[in-house]
Amino acid sequence: MYKILGKMGRGTSVAAVEVLQHTLDVLQMVQWELLLFAASWFAISAVDELAVDALWLWYRLTGRVPRSRILAGDGTQPLTGPAAVFVPAWREAEVIGPMIRHTLDAWRHDELTLYIGLYPNDEATLTAAVEAAGSDHRVRFVVNDQPGPTTKADCLNRLYRALCEDEARSARRFRSLVLHDAEDMVHPDALALIDSTLGPVDFVQLPVRPEPQRASHFVGGHYSDEFAEAHAKSMVVRDILGAGIPAAGVGCGFSRSAIEALFDERRAQGEAGPFASECLTEDYELGLIVSRGRRSRFVRRHDRYGDLVATRAFFPSTLDAAIRQKSRWIHGISLQSWDRLGWSARPVEIWMALRDRCGPLTALVLGTAYLLLGIEGVLIVARFAGWESTYSMSPILKVLLAISFTSFAWRALWRFHFTSREYGIIEGLRALMRIPVSNIIAIIAGRRAVFAYARTLRGERPIWDKTDHALHPSITLATPALRTGGYAMAAAE
Repeated sequence: MYKILGKMGRGTSVAAVEVLQHTLDVLQMVQWELLLFAASWFAISAVDELAVDALWLWYRLTGRVPRSRILAGDGTQPLTGPAAVFVPAWREAEVIGPMIRHTLDAWRHDELTLYIGLYPNDEATLTAAVEAAGSDHRVRFVVNDQPGPTTKADCLNRLYRALCEDEARSARRFRSLVLHDAEDMVHPDALALIDSTLGPVDFVQLPVRPEPQRASHFVGGHYSDEFAEAHAKSMVVRDILGAGIPAAGVGCGFSRSAIEALFDERRAQGEAGPFASECLTEDYELGLIVSRGRRSRFVRRHDRYGDLVATRAFFPSTLDAAIRQKSRWIHGISLQSWDRLGWSARPVEIWMALRDRCGPLTALVLGTAYLLLGIEGVLIVARFAGWESTYSMSPILKVLLAISFTSFAWRALWRFHFTSREYGIIEGLRALMRIPVSNIIAIIAGRRAVFAYARTLRGERPIWDKTDHALHPSITLATPALRTGGYAMAAAE
């Protein structure tokens, strides 16, 4: 330690060096305590993820993970009944036109009605939607009674009222209700796949496929990594276990009878419609509620061209937009659902609920881990200056750290595998480099979500804190092969 004294100058007292020694020792103790906290939770998380990994591998080896491809059509094969597709739109002038044109071209069914939810104070979106629809009788525009923005659920409830009015007027009852967003690019076989799966089940969720963006390899790209693994492994395991399936809000279809039953239940409670207006993740909640007492399915299939039957979209490409979107998800899924959905008595549902609601805790643990990196940097400098620690790491902490590092390497390997399988080996390598970006977004979003939730507890009403969209995937990804049910993928500009 006296090496530090020499480097600090002759005028420095021995007492000052002893204070510095004590300060560094205390910092070392704090580091051990934080390490114990973070490593313990990392170890618990490792057990949780390893259980999902083991189940997926077992199901894959025993053939319970479907590998079959569906027969691709051209979007004209008849449905078993009328289908309503709800698309809420607030300030979506840049993407609503391409979305409507692409959807009408991909899904050519006469049984389709595309309900577009608009607002009286959003003339640009309304104009773009009307121009894109042209004279196609399958498009129904519904202008909200209130100026925007309200909430996405409020817009969906207005669309549902319009559907009920249409049914009463035409004496034609819809068989299914499908949810999509204005930025979505649908697969030509998706509607027929949802339609054929409904019947024995009341809710179907198809995968979501975030598209890579050249202008945002890291922020925009981290969505590709997360969804590739979640919708190829975690949701597949959840489906096979028979747990409730959360709706993603896009590429999800519900039986008309299930939505009507939910509407009757909520109307008896004085609510305006089947979608929870005060909930920031009404889609997630809707899927789990419909799953209760009814069958739900997560369906992952490929068409005859080898393309995944999924909803494609460009996700946020800037750090601020990604944080806002992730904080909304954490707020709704991790915090609001704790109050609104409670807990099931089924062990598998408790397990899945804990996985869904760990967002704030994950943010805290990750934040602690990055704080530990900063502390270690300070201590490394001190060691080079001659400081020697008077404390040693306990055997238990050494074991926990070994588990944590092994788990990190294992998780990185899985992320590389699923991202590479869906997007190619270059994106798989980028997925490894994107792990810190994903962690930083999770930390900041978790903090923001907790503060936003605290404000709602004081009476503040949530608003539609939506993500802005400037480009629709069909502009850069679709080719004439779309007309025969396939996609020729090009790099996104």
